[in-house]
Amino acid sequence: MEKVSASAYTRSDSIALDAANLNDKKGSKRNGSLFVGKFRLFNHYVHGQFLLLATTEFIALSALMSFLSGWQVEGLGDAIRMLFPPLMLAFFLSSVGLYDTRQRADSAYVLKRIFAALILSTISLYLINVVTVWIRGYPLFTLGITAAAASAIVILLIRAAFYRWVDGILLKRRILVYGTGHRASHINRLRRKADRRGFELVGFVEASSHETGEALVDGAKVVTHQACLSEWAVEHNIDEIIIAMDDRRQSLHVDQLLRCRMSGIAINDMLDFFERERGVIELDLFNPGWMIYSRGFNPDAWRAIKKRFIDLLASVFLITLFSPFILVTALAIWIESKGKGPIFYKQQRVGKNGLPFDVYKFRSMRTDAESSGKVQWAQKNDPRVTRVGNIIRKFRIDELPQLWNVLIGDMSLVGPRPERPQFVDHLNDLNALYGERHRVSPGVTGWAQLCYPYGASDEDSLQKLQYDLYYVKNHSFFLDMYILIQTVEVVLFQKGSR
Repeated sequence: MEKVSASAYTRSDSIALDAANLNDKKGSKRNGSLFVGKFRLFNHYVHGQFLLLATTEFIALSALMSFLSGWQVEGLGDAIRMLFPPLMLAFFLSSVGLYDTRQRADSAYVLKRIFAALILSTISLYLINVVTVWIRGYPLFTLGITAAAASAIVILLIRAAFYRWVDGILLKRRILVYGTGHRASHINRLRRKADRRGFELVGFVEASSHETGEALVDGAKVVTHQACLSEWAVEHNIDEIIIAMDDRRQSLHVDQLLRCRMSGIAINDMLDFFERERGVIELDLFNPGWMIYSRGFNPDAWRAIKKRFIDLLASVFLITLFSPFILVTALAIWIESKGKGPIFYKQQRVGKNGLPFDVYKFRSMRTDAESSGKVQWAQKNDPRVTRVGNIIRKFRIDELPQLWNVLIGDMSLVGPRPERPQFVDHLNDLNALYGERHRVSPGVTGWAQLCYPYGASDEDSLQKLQYDLYYVKNHSFFLDMYILIQTVEVVLFQKGSR
């Protein structure tokens, strides 16, 4: 039996005792709270602030509708019917981006989206009411404008309070970055409110007394308490320490970090931090070791079966639902081209496992768009786009024929957007990880389409690759549904269209 030295036992026992003393000094920490910062839910990171906001608004809307209707709940069926319209409104508030961390707090942005959500929920409830008597008699139809106006006022009041006292102020992780060099500067450069909603940057600590080079972070935030780091971290209510050393060979303050960990302070890698806070795999910080040991990239046959089943059902439903738009668009293209040239066009793209396939779209450009024989990125105000093409591209109507690709299995509803083979070969040369996005089926919409504007250059494609890798690593039924719901905002408000 292997013996443990007395010195090793004494040292570990001392660390545990010090950690216990630190916990006694500060009491229970709040890093175990569900709503602090972002947390993983079904393989995707969601923000506690907006989950709390969604819950508050749903409860308030349910109470409002109950008050306006004067309904008496006499059973479970009545309760479900009463909660259904507020739930529908909450669903559309989410679909227009009002529970997304990238939203803005200005009045025009919020008002437009509340108005759109009210219209969409009213239309949906009306259509449901036409085909079933399940919610007939609900006050949304009898009170009409009054109920909608009251709902808007309630939402605006809750939002005003949220943006004033919660958003970016409460429920944030207090983080300390272990390093002051190039890697640490990536966190220092996060300026947008959307990127910093989940955390408060308390400071940076030198990785070792021998750390070389000039600090590349805000000097006023550099902490020089390495010798008593654990005590300093507990004193300042640090929730998490992010390891951001430039040189992995530098010696860690293992004893101090161990005391921090045993005191309830999380210790995380830079790549894990960016994955959680920005929804990306940060290519500038990437190292193969992290990819090997991190969770994700797990094949799941049952998930693949579910995904294909949903793709089949949804593509049939959407082709039927949008058939009037498909017919009108086809007629408009035929009239504009005076019957000359194709209405649809197909183009070779790279699909799952790098296999080529033909993607189908409505023709939105002139027939001589690439007469030179050289492939080109689509540009803003592209002169090759026709008048009809300009309209259908803004509202993504030109993508509708891709539902056929989904139906026959070349594509999925959700996944990385497929690129042309010429672009893929070039981008593979720029970054070897580009080919990893082909581990899953390409999609009509995707995580990168929600988070990044239209890509029209090599740099844009590599930026979007960071989001695509996040999807490949974490894709799940929940994330697919979230992306599909959020795509409503992309279409309605023409985000990233060109």
